[in-house]
Amino acid sequence: MRIIAGEFRGRQLLPPEGDVTRPITDRVKQSLFDILAPYIEGARVYDCFAGTGSMGLECLSRGAAHVTFFESDRSAVSRLQKNIDLLKVGSRSRVVKEDVFRWFGANANQDGVADLIFLDPPYRFLRERPDDLRSLSKTFAASYMAPDALIIFRHDAADALALPPLNLADLRDYGSMRLEFLRR
Repeated sequence: MRIIAGEFRGRQLLPPEGDVTRPITDRVKQSLFDILAPYIEGARVYDCFAGTGSMGLECLSRGAAHVTFFESDRSAVSRLQKNIDLLKVGSRSRVVKEDVFRWFGANANQDGVADLIFLDPPYRFLRERPDDLRSLSKTFAASYMAPDALIIFRHDAADALALPPLNLADLRDYGSMRLEFLRR
């Protein structure tokens, strides 16, 4: 795992331990960030189900103003914090070590609205927790999205889940992985 472009280009990141997280390949990451390039400079970013932080850290490397990482797995949080420390971006980031559904349901918006939101839940959540994901999308739309915000929803291409009130702006399949680009 590495940062592809920007300030920290080529810097290696600590990979996840075991199979708790699913790192994105460099090829897919490059394609995604080619699409997102116009949205990153100065952006406020939420990296939900962040794992070791690859997506949010790539945003910081490319000029995002701030990233809030949401991760509840202790092993992943430890690696995430080490990656933040390695790149010395602690002043431009915050780690929320809680269940993302519980946190967004119980907390007032402390970090302002986001311009980009990465929503990368464990693939099984589309089958096991669809109502929680729908509720989260409503919460994002109501209180956490800037007017032109974009949500990148990563999931297994074999699964489908509408997240009202969000609308599909674009969709890309990379093998068995699907990236949905959602807007209000």
